[in-house]
Amino acid sequence: MMSKPRVALIGLGLMGTGMARRLLGAGFPLTVYNRNPERAAPLADEGAHVAASPREAAARADVVLSMVSDDVAARAVWLGEQGALAGAARGTVLVDCSTVSVAWIEELSRAAAAAGCPLLDAPVTGSKPQAAAGELLFLVGGSADALEIARPALAVMSRAIVHVGATGAGALLKLVNNFLCGVQAASLAEAITLIEKAGLDRTKALEVLTTGAPGSPLVKTLAARMTARDYTPNFSLRLAAKDMNYAVGEGKRHGVTLSTVGPVLGRYEQAIAGGHGEEDFSVVVEPLRKG
Repeated sequence: MMSKPRVALIGLGLMGTGMARRLLGAGFPLTVYNRNPERAAPLADEGAHVAASPREAAARADVVLSMVSDDVAARAVWLGEQGALAGAARGTVLVDCSTVSVAWIEELSRAAAAAGCPLLDAPVTGSKPQAAAGELLFLVGGSADALEIARPALAVMSRAIVHVGATGAGALLKLVNNFLCGVQAASLAEAITLIEKAGLDRTKALEVLTTGAPGSPLVKTLAARMTARDYTPNFSLRLAAKDMNYAVGEGKRHGVTLSTVGPVLGRYEQAIAGGHGEEDFSVVVEPLRKG
């Protein structure tokens, strides 16, 4: 049997920690890096090597994954003297799993090509529970050959891997996905607020909505969170707003106006200004309840 590729994982937030544990559980030699080293300590106890920099992490790997918050964080971990690209040997497969802009993926792709490293943009759908359970869906842009090298590592973290096209296609589809999710969440928040303020039986009303045509998996999940007022973060409001802003930017690049996003971002920004930015994005309902 061929040995498992050495993997580096950069970024140990809500998603990255669960992903790292899936890799360790499947027996992959794993190096991790996180800006806050305290997050990495439990993984060291479970068998991961903790690197002092992204450069060191990449130097120990055949496949390098990143899972960070945005373009700024991605640029910080990939580029520069201590960035992962500086430590990666030629032929190392680079995989950006973060939700970032297509413009950033194009920039990183050029830098990776100059270093002789194939790049995959492979953002995921799913949140903290799916990362921990190995049930993410990877949306992959880039070469099929590079994907086959990375596939064994991605497989243990996922329920499916979809190769959606050339470089940047995964990043773009993820932004479309999150744009739709963000609009749904804001619509649901307004619907629940109307139900509550009009004095309808909320339990019966939500049963009709969640089991009928509006009842997408997201609506069902967020309806439960909004009803319980449990905003433990699975996907933070701040990051949801960031993704919708990125989606608006991609729309402009292609001559498409995402006209529903403006009012939705207004709702999100109101909640962020109220101190809810690090809570789950279902918290967008709370300013409406108070209004």
